[in-house]
Amino acid sequence: MKVAVDTHTHTLSSGHAYNTIREMAYMASQMGLEALAITDHGPEMKGGPHKYHFHNMKILPREYYGIPILFGVELNIMDEKGTVDLPEWLLPELDITVASIHGECYGKSKGIEKNTEAYLKVMQRPDIEIIGHPDDGRFEVDYEALVDMAKQSGTLLEVNNSSLKPGGFRVNSYENDRRMLELCRKAGTMVVLGSDAHVDVDIANTRYSSKLLEEVDFPQELVANLSYNRLISVLKRRR
Repeated sequence: MKVAVDTHTHTLSSGHAYNTIREMAYMASQMGLEALAITDHGPEMKGGPHKYHFHNMKILPREYYGIPILFGVELNIMDEKGTVDLPEWLLPELDITVASIHGECYGKSKGIEKNTEAYLKVMQRPDIEIIGHPDDGRFEVDYEALVDMAKQSGTLLEVNNSSLKPGGFRVNSYENDRRMLELCRKAGTMVVLGSDAHVDVDIANTRYSSKLLEEVDFPQELVANLSYNRLISVLKRRR
C-alpha cells in the first residue's frame, strides 16, 4: 500500500535523526505524498526538544514545497496512569499527536495489565490521536482491549514499518502486529502505516508493514493515511 501521508517522522530536533524540516518536506514532495507529519520526540527522550519547541510551532508555515505539513509530537507514555511528557494545555496547539512507550522513559515492563492500562488511559484523551508502535513485546499488552478502546475512542493504531525491519530492536513485532491487525479487521478499527523515519530517504517506507497487511487481507478502507482527506477526517481534533 502506498501511503499518502506519513504520520510518523523525525527531524534533527529529536536528537538522533539526521534531516531538517525542509529536507524532510522536500523529500516528501518529491515522492508525491499528499502531506507529511513531523512528530519529533517529546522532551523526556534523551536529546529531545524542550516543551517550548512544540509551543512555538505556531510560527511555522503549514505548507512546504506545495504539500501540507502537520507539526506534531511523538509523546512518551511515562507510566501506567497514562501520563505523557507535554502538558495538557499545549497539545491542542499541535496538528497531530502520537503517543508511544519507550523504555528510556517508561522504564521496564510493568506487566500486561498495567501496560494495557497505560494505553487505555492515553486513548481516552481527546488530544491524543495515534498510538505509536504498540507492537513491542518488551511491553506486553492485551490486544483485544487495545483494539476495542481504539474503536471506542477513535484512536488510530500504528503499524510501524521500522518495528518490522529484520534485525530491529523491538521484540515479537511481526506476531504482535499480525494479531492486532486481525482484531482490527474484525472490529472495524482503523490503523495508520507509519515509517518512523529518522532520515529523509526512509519517509513513507512501508515495505514490511504493507506486506503484513496483504498477508492478513486487511481492508484498505481501514487504513486512515492512504488519503490526506481521510486522515484529516478521522483525527480527533478535526471532528
